[in-house]
Amino acid sequence: MIQHKAIFINGAWVPSTATDVLTVVNPATEEVVAEVPRGTAEDVDRAVQAAAGAFPDWSCSTVERRIEIFIRLARLTEARADEITRTIVTELGYPISTAIRTQTVGAVEELDIIAESLREIAWTEQLGNTTLRREPSGVVGAITAWNAPLRSVISKAGAAIAAGCTVVLKPSEVAPLTAFMFADLCAEAGLPAGVFNLVCGTGPEVGEAIASHPLVDMVSLTGSVRAGRRVMEVGAGSIKRMHLELGGKSPNIILPDADFRRAVVDGIEDAMRNTGQVCGGLTRMLVPRQRLQEAEDLAVQRAQTYILGDPFDPATTLGPVSTAAARDRVRGYIRTGLDEGLRLLTGGPEAPDGLERGYYVKPTLFCGDNTSRLAQEEIFGPVVMIIPFDDEEDAVRIANDSVYGLAAGVWSADPERARAIAAKLRVGRVRINGAPLDKRGTHGGFKLSGVGREWGRIGIEEFTEYKSVIG
Repeated sequence: MIQHKAIFINGAWVPSTATDVLTVVNPATEEVVAEVPRGTAEDVDRAVQAAAGAFPDWSCSTVERRIEIFIRLARLTEARADEITRTIVTELGYPISTAIRTQTVGAVEELDIIAESLREIAWTEQLGNTTLRREPSGVVGAITAWNAPLRSVISKAGAAIAAGCTVVLKPSEVAPLTAFMFADLCAEAGLPAGVFNLVCGTGPEVGEAIASHPLVDMVSLTGSVRAGRRVMEVGAGSIKRMHLELGGKSPNIILPDADFRRAVVDGIEDAMRNTGQVCGGLTRMLVPRQRLQEAEDLAVQRAQTYILGDPFDPATTLGPVSTAAARDRVRGYIRTGLDEGLRLLTGGPEAPDGLERGYYVKPTLFCGDNTSRLAQEEIFGPVVMIIPFDDEEDAVRIANDSVYGLAAGVWSADPERARAIAAKLRVGRVRINGAPLDKRGTHGGFKLSGVGREWGRIGIEEFTEYKSVIG
């Protein structure tokens, strides 16, 4: 079992003031695989003081120096790819067949994109007699998610460091182990002491201490709407900038002229990524009413091909959900769907056959309308709602009938028709005909999906402020 007894402050591993530990559980076996310190407000204060002390020098570092460090970080991460992948599979249950590409290779790709994007930013701009400067926001508190544990750290802490900020990171206590690796990688890459600091702990103890600390200038969080509201409340006392990614209930509009089989199959695959534990997953499939039966048949066929089991087995294509509480919550939603009278197409709330251990949930499909709880609330598990629409106007209405606005998909034989519909959707990202994600674009949403954007040049610029120098 891995035992981390220290936290990372001012470039060194130092003892936590904590007397308790947090356990990391393998969701496939239900076994404890690691212990990490249950950090304290005192730990946070030490980390923030270190970050504040490092800020004056790092904020004045050259763009070329930052580029060099991120290139080194990418190569060092690449060199530890196997260890990183195995760690993510162990702490998250992500099937190894896809974790390599989506988590580890994706992390390296994001580091390289940060290095490239630094060259694209206009750090100064002349507007008449005014020189407009982009300057780093200051000390950033980064509170990251468990469902893409290393990539979430890079999207937040990495982008903030690239902007010239210094960082105090609270990784998710569910899957913190790759964040500890990232601290070592930062030191090995030559990042100055105090620029990156790590304190593991719970949201109420460590997250709130970060959000309320007077020397923290900005907070970036990925989490639930409840967590986002709480961070905004706690940070309001010192008027901090907030950068929040809070989830979604994303629609996937399949028009009658689309390549129907491909659209439905791709839609199920997107929604089932990481066992449905992706905030931008297309979990509402909107299909023409006259082709509803065809869509249901295709969706069921695809859902029933998933192989649940040991995430380290290359044959496994669907792993467990993250925790026992998550398993119980998702199965509870499935029971709610049955109680509401939704039509169950496949799956259900029972444990999958042959899996006595692990937090597994059957891939489950329902058909119903957009008023149900399962169509309105983020489930964060392998559950998809298929919803019929009457025409394009109806499809857009249903798609926008949500408190969330993170992502969407549109499928049509006419890409211009699809783009015209995309323009009417109140979401932060729309994929046309299954186009792959481009991390040089942006990730973030409207409405309850949050505030601000991640990835690429714009993701770095989120951690900067404008200064006008006149004359």
